Amino acid sequence: MSTTDAVTADDGAADRWAAVRDLPPSAKLVAKVLDYNDTLTQSELAEETLLPPRTVRYALSRLEDEGVVDSRFSFTDARKRLYSLSV
Repeated sequence: MSTTDAVTADDGAADRWAAVRDLPPSAKLVAKVLDYNDTLTQSELAEETLLPPRTVRYALSRLEDEGVVDSRFSFTDARKRLYSLSV
């Protein structure tokens, strides 16, 4: 890989996170945890991030507003929503 290819790859990663850059730290943390895990519920996110559920809920709403996170209903428990990163 040439240095040009490496710079282009870095630019792609930077563009990927551009929508998250100006969000609160809690939203960035939730996005990063979703980046490492395919799909998590809100309670699983709270457990993984050690953030209060209310903070996770706020972070998810901000991420959804930016179009960074997709949510869908869980097939095993329709009361729960599953969140995944869409960038």
